[in-house]
Amino acid sequence: MIPHTVRRVEPTDLNAVVALCAEHAEFERASFDSSGKLERLNEAIFGNEQSLTAWLAVVDRQPVGYATATMDFSTWNAAPFLYMDCLFVRPTHRNGGIGLALVKTVCRFARERGVSEIQWQTPAWNTDACRFYRRIGGTDLPKVRFNMPT
Repeated sequence: MIPHTVRRVEPTDLNAVVALCAEHAEFERASFDSSGKLERLNEAIFGNEQSLTAWLAVVDRQPVGYATATMDFSTWNAAPFLYMDCLFVRPTHRNGGIGLALVKTVCRFARERGVSEIQWQTPAWNTDACRFYRRIGGTDLPKVRFNMPT
């Protein structure tokens, strides 16, 4: 177990969050352009219409991971759910309980809001993440995610 803390992201953490996002994108073999991200994340997390909640995992005062979530609504269930958009822990700090602590924090946040389900996704090739999610009680769904520019 790696000694760590998990806390809500503060405005002074946004540069670290953008850096973690870039590492996350690189890990997932995706492109990442940091242009404007700081301002847009600031608005999403701290603006008048807060649409994103974010947490930071910290070891020795250094950010080593993050999780973000948004509220959504399921038509089929006719109920709200929490969508965990990102969960990332730097490779040097994995397997030390940090990912689990982030997930537990997201779950607690959902329960406090009366939400009984969390949804998320990970690339199918990320077998370590899939194994982790199954181990903590996640169930994978047979779906394919699509993306289309508007």
